[in-house]
Amino acid sequence: MPASFPVKKTVSDLKATILNPALTSHFQCWFNPTRQVRDWVNQRVSAGIGNGYNDEFISLSCSEASLPGSSLATHEINNDFTGVTERHVYRRQYDDRADFTFYVDHDYNVLQFFENWMSYIVGEEFAEGIENNNFSYRVQFPDDYKTEIYVKKFEKDYTGRVLQYRLLNAYPISINSIPISYESSQLLKCTVSFNYSRYIIGGGEVLVQPKETLTLNRPNGEQIIVDNIDPNRPLQAQLAEQGLLTGGTREQQPQ
Repeated sequence: MPASFPVKKTVSDLKATILNPALTSHFQCWFNPTRQVRDWVNQRVSAGIGNGYNDEFISLSCSEASLPGSSLATHEINNDFTGVTERHVYRRQYDDRADFTFYVDHDYNVLQFFENWMSYIVGEEFAEGIENNNFSYRVQFPDDYKTEIYVKKFEKDYTGRVLQYRLLNAYPISINSIPISYESSQLLKCTVSFNYSRYIIGGGEVLVQPKETLTLNRPNGEQIIVDNIDPNRPLQAQLAEQGLLTGGTREQQPQ
């Protein structure tokens, strides 16, 4: 198909196309540890290590994440056409790990949670004499510690399409060392690397900003109920569209 000729673009054209970019700071991750991992974490709580698993707390503590990537492996062909080198795809290769950075809370629950998850993977649940020099362990079956991680990307107005990455067979493979010092204090963060087999990308969800209902109080005491108020648009403009410019008060939250 031939390329189109250049055409003149107006400012309104640009606003409607490229001047509404996605931002990096609106996302949420869900880690969904297996039942066996949750049970082990709760057992460690009774020993005074950690504070149990709180999925929303761990999700909100995630300050940095990376959308996963992949590449295509190709086979090089040199002999079919003179002077031409071809590359034919034979496999899709996924990144083997994803890094997530977390704010560490005052009680270190985030850090202890991932330490406990890795502790369960290597079988420290059943190990004895962990302080001994000849300490040994037996790792768990993969199905007992592998899970699915969801990374959801959205925008600050909470409307439009949600981009979802689903990481399959994921588990924490490393916790990066965390530097501490006597210099000026900074937020303590930990970075956890997860191994996974592949990912599935989705995007079928569409966020719709809920409408609001207002009650307008007329000077004569009459009350008028106005439905379908868009919280992202100026209130006076919407009232003017409906011929209602009397002040109103919100009496009902989004439905």
